[in-house]
Amino acid sequence: MMVLLFIFLLLVASFSQAKEPVCIRRGDPENPQLSRDGDIILGGMFSFHSSWNDRKDTYMQKPLPLQCTSLNFREFQVTQAMLFAIEEINNSTDLLPGVSLGYKMYDTCGSIAQSIKVALALMNGNQIIFTAPEAPCTKPAQVQAIMGETSSSPCMAIATVIGPFYIPMMSHFATCACLSDKTKYPSFLRTIPSDYYQSRALVYLVKYFGWTWVGAIRTNDDYGNKGMATFTETAQQLGICLEYSVSFFRTDPYEKIQKIIDIIKASTSKVIVGFLSHFDMDVLLHEFSLNNLTGYQWIGSESWIFDSQTAEMDIHHILDGAIGLSIPKSHVTGLKEFMLNVKLLNSSNDLFTEFWEALFNCKFKELKSTAENPRECTGHEDLTGVKNSFTDMSLMPIFNNVYKGVYAVAHALHNILNCNKTCEKNVQLDPFMILQRILKMYFKTKEGDEVYFDENGDPAAKYEIINWQPRKNGIVEFVTVGLYDASLPPGKQLTLQNNSLIWARNSKQVPVSVCSEKCPPGTRKVLQKGRPVCCYDCIRCAEGEISNTTDSVTCLRCPPEFWSNERRDTCIKKEAVFLSYEEIMGALLTAASLFGTCMTTGVALIFFKYRKTPIVRANNSELSFLLLFSLTLCFLCSLTFIGQPSEWSCMLRHVAFGITFVLCISCVLGKTMVVLMAFRATRPGSNVQKWFGPTQQRLCVTSFTLIQVIICIIWLTVSPPFPFKNFKEFKDKITLECALGTSVGYWAVLGYIGLLSVLCFIFAFLARKLPDNFNEAKFITFSMLIFCAVWITFIPAYVSSPGKFSVAVEIFAILASSFGLLICIFFPKCYIILLKPEKNTKKNMMGKGPRSPS
Repeated sequence: MMVLLFIFLLLVASFSQAKEPVCIRRGDPENPQLSRDGDIILGGMFSFHSSWNDRKDTYMQKPLPLQCTSLNFREFQVTQAMLFAIEEINNSTDLLPGVSLGYKMYDTCGSIAQSIKVALALMNGNQIIFTAPEAPCTKPAQVQAIMGETSSSPCMAIATVIGPFYIPMMSHFATCACLSDKTKYPSFLRTIPSDYYQSRALVYLVKYFGWTWVGAIRTNDDYGNKGMATFTETAQQLGICLEYSVSFFRTDPYEKIQKIIDIIKASTSKVIVGFLSHFDMDVLLHEFSLNNLTGYQWIGSESWIFDSQTAEMDIHHILDGAIGLSIPKSHVTGLKEFMLNVKLLNSSNDLFTEFWEALFNCKFKELKSTAENPRECTGHEDLTGVKNSFTDMSLMPIFNNVYKGVYAVAHALHNILNCNKTCEKNVQLDPFMILQRILKMYFKTKEGDEVYFDENGDPAAKYEIINWQPRKNGIVEFVTVGLYDASLPPGKQLTLQNNSLIWARNSKQVPVSVCSEKCPPGTRKVLQKGRPVCCYDCIRCAEGEISNTTDSVTCLRCPPEFWSNERRDTCIKKEAVFLSYEEIMGALLTAASLFGTCMTTGVALIFFKYRKTPIVRANNSELSFLLLFSLTLCFLCSLTFIGQPSEWSCMLRHVAFGITFVLCISCVLGKTMVVLMAFRATRPGSNVQKWFGPTQQRLCVTSFTLIQVIICIIWLTVSPPFPFKNFKEFKDKITLECALGTSVGYWAVLGYIGLLSVLCFIFAFLARKLPDNFNEAKFITFSMLIFCAVWITFIPAYVSSPGKFSVAVEIFAILASSFGLLICIFFPKCYIILLKPEKNTKKNMMGKGPRSPS
C-alpha cells in the first residue's frame, strides 16, 4: 500500500513539474507604452519623459521601477511621425502589399540604463514562456528593427547591446561621429549626418567670418564631447584658437554653472560655439538671462539652433543673431494633419492620458473648475487653435528623418519578401539580412528626397545655415542664409549670403573676435610666450625683407637686386650706383680730366711753336712731345672710369691706364737717362753718347711699354676684368663696378708702373746736382716724388673706399700724378719760354749766363 502511494505521489509531482515554466524571465516585465500587432514588428525607443525622480536604493530590497517626469511633447511628435509612416505603408498597395507592420514603443525617460533595459525587452520579449522540457528557451528577435533613440549616448549603449545580434537600429537625431565606427556599432544606422561633418562645417563657418578667438560650451555627454573634439582638432588646423572650452550638463549643480558664467564674463572672445543639446541649452539660457550675459555671437549646432521652444524661452534676447547648422527644411504631406488628429489614439493608455492632460491642461476625473484646479478632460478636445510645442511643426526635418527611417526598413523588407503584387510571408526574416539590404538601399520618398546610406550607415552630409533674426513682434525667424554640402569639392562646400545676416545686438556689422588684431603687410607675427598661437605681437620686417600678406608668419627676403620699401610690403628695384657724369663728383673729375688734357695740349702747342729754341731742343724735343702725348692719354683714360661699367669699358679702363702710364713713365725715364748721360758724355774719353742716342731712346721707351702690353694681354687672356654688381657694399643699393677678374693681373700692372717710377726717381736723384743752369733732373725728381707719394697713398685709400668712391680715388690718383708730371716737368720750361725769353739761349743753357734760381 505504501509503495502504491509513493508511485502516485511521484506521478503527481511529475505532472505538476511539466506545467511549470521552463524558461522564466528574470525581473519585472517591461511593457510598451504604445503597441499594435502586425505581421512584422518594429521597435521604437523614445524619451517620452526627459527626466526621472532620484531614488535612494538601500540595496536591502529590490529597486523600485524608474519614475519618469517632465513630459516631452517633442518626442510625442517623433512618435507620431513613426506612426504616420507605418499607417501609410500599411495602407499602401505598392510597398509590402498584404503585410502589416506593427510596433512596440517604449519610454526611455532619457536614461541610459532604462534604454538598455528597453532594448533587451525588444530583443527577447516580456511574456512568461511555458514550454515542454525539451523545447529551447531561445527564440527569434521580437522586432526586426528598432527606431530611435534621439540622443547619441543612449544610442551608443543600445547599439553596443544589440550589435552582436545585428538588429538594425535607425536613429533620426543621434549625430555623434563615434557611431560611424562599424567595429563597435555594426548595426547602427541613421538618417541624420554625422557630427564629423557638422563639427568641420562649424569650423569653416567660424573661419569664414575671420573669428580666430572663440569660446566653446558643450554638453557633457558623447554628443558634446566628441563633437567638440572634432571641432577643436579642425580649428587648430585652420589657425582658430579656443579661449575656453567648458562642459555642462543640465543636472550639474549651481556652483558649476556659476563657474562657467564667471569664465565667460572674464573672457575676451565675443563668439561662443554651443555644441549643446536643446535640453541643456534651455537650462543654460535661463542662467545667462539671470546674469544678463548678452551681446555674444552664438554659433549653434543643429540640436538647438532651429528649436522654436528655445527661441520662445529667449525673452532677454541672449541668442539674437545666432547662426548655425540645421537639417535642410523638408515637408511630409499629411503628417501635420495626422499629428493634429491625435485623438485617434487609445485614450485608455496611461501615457496618452498623461499626454492629453498636459496638452490641454485638464484632468480625466470629475472636478470643479477653479483657479487652483484645471478643467475636466472630455477626451474630445480639439487641437485647432492650440499653440504649444506639440502643434509647432518647425521640427519637420527631424520628423522627416523618422519617416525616411521607417521607409528604409520597409523597402528592405519589401525586397527580402520578394514583394510584387503580394509578398512571400513564409520567408524566415533575419535581422542581419535586413541590415545588409538597408545599407544597399536607394529610393526616393513621395516628396522626392533621396534616401541611401554609405558603408558606415550614414546619409549624405548637407546642412542649411540659418540665422536667428528677431522681428518686431518679438518672434524669432529662422532665416536660411547659406548651405554646406560636404559632397562638393573643398572650397565650394560653404556658400553664404552675407547681405541678409543679422548679428548679435541686432547689428548689421560682422562681430570681431580675435586675440590679437591682424598683422598688416610689412609685419610678421611673433607669438606671445605662454599663450595660444592666436595671441601674438606684430613685429616690423627687417630691412631687405617684406611681407605682402596679412598675418604673415615670416618675412620674405627680397631678391639680391631688390630692396624693401619704407612700409616693408613690396620689394623695389635697388638703385644702381656708379660714378656717372651727371653727379657732382663725376662732373668735377670729368672737368679736371678735360682741363688737364687742355693744359697738356696747350703745353704741346707752346713747345711746337718754340721747338727750335734752345730750351726745347736741349730737353730732347722728341721725348718731350711723346711725354706730352702720353700725358694727354693719361688725362683722357680717366674718363673711361666714369659711367656705367660694361664689358668693354672694364677691360679698356685698366688696360689704357696701365699702358699709358708706362708710356709716360718710360718717357720720363728716358729723359732722365738723357740728362744723366749727357753730362757723362762731356767727360774726356767718354763714348756714352753713341750708346744712348735717339734710336736707343726710342727703343728703350718701346721696350718698357711693350712689357706692359704683354702683361695686359696675359691678364685679358687669363681672366679679364668684367662688370660686376656688388650687393654687399650697400644694403639698399647695387654698386656697379668692374671686377678685376684676377687681382694678380691688376697688381702686376701697378707693380710694373711702380718699378719704373722708382728707377726714374733714382736716376733723377743721382742727376739732381749736375752743373746745369737749367737742370731738368731736379724737376723730374720732384715730379716722381709726387707721383710715388700719390700712388703709395692710393693703395690704402682704394682698398678702404666703398663702391664708386674707390673709382673716384683711382681717377684722382691718375689725375694727381698726371698733373704732377705736367706741372713739375713742363711748367718751368713754359715759364722761361713765355715769361723769361732772355734766358732761352744756348749760352744760358750751357751755364755761361747768369744763373737762374733753382
